[in-house]
Amino acid sequence: MNGQMLLSQNDYNPNRLLDSLIERFHLKNDAALSRALEVTPPVISKIRHNKLPIGASLLIRMHEFSELSIAELRTLMGDRRGQYRISDKNPDKRKHGSSQPMQPVQAQPTTH
Repeated sequence: MNGQMLLSQNDYNPNRLLDSLIERFHLKNDAALSRALEVTPPVISKIRHNKLPIGASLLIRMHEFSELSIAELRTLMGDRRGQYRISDKNPDKRKHGSSQPMQPVQAQPTTH
């Protein structure tokens, strides 16, 4: 997802979520938030400038840090989607169509 796609969502505002966490936990700034969430400061900066979305792993970190529910965190950032699409790069889905069940894949023996 690029910056243009993030800007197209009218209600999406990750700054509201970041600011809420900083305020709620009396943190000094984004650098303090990045330390609390155990991410590098450029990650927070890229999120603030709509260059990077808040991904699932960061959302989970925020949940663990704040003890807010995922739904509450999503609401704070303006994410109103009811469902999430994990990936559209599933080769079985493209090959067989969405009505076909996925076939199990046998593991190949490995030699060491």
